[in-house]
Amino acid sequence: MEMSLKSTETQKPTLIQQILRFGVVGGLSFVIDFAVYSAIIFIFGKEKFTVAVAAFFGFMISVTFNYIVSMKYVFERDESKDRKAEFTIFVILSAIGLVLNEGIIMGVLAIYDITPFLRSGLLWDFKELIGKIFATGIVMVYNFISRKIFIEKKN
Repeated sequence: MEMSLKSTETQKPTLIQQILRFGVVGGLSFVIDFAVYSAIIFIFGKEKFTVAVAAFFGFMISVTFNYIVSMKYVFERDESKDRKAEFTIFVILSAIGLVLNEGIIMGVLAIYDITPFLRSGLLWDFKELIGKIFATGIVMVYNFISRKIFIEKKN
């Protein structure tokens, strides 16, 4: 019994298991990011500088959490890699994802602004949320693929 449990723990997760775990870790990371961001704004106010600081700390704390948990439960760690270098690559990939996220949201909003039939009703009222959902889906795929390529141990 003990042998089979140990061999199960060391088995590499399937791609589907990795994707599901990645989704859970990403969801928890979002909650952490949003909670830190909201708490700082609630405590210190909504001035632009405060919002920028809140966004920075929310992002950095959630990325750190995401790195630790992803490397433990989602991706297979390459023990030959330096941890600082690995974390730096992780943060760079995450920052690229953040830039993609912002760019996609702004792109969706620009499309709304130049498309007459989108400028009224529910589609207009929820354009920011629609943009965020669209961006989140694309960036989630980017994050998973880029981390598999640049972070995960190669066989």
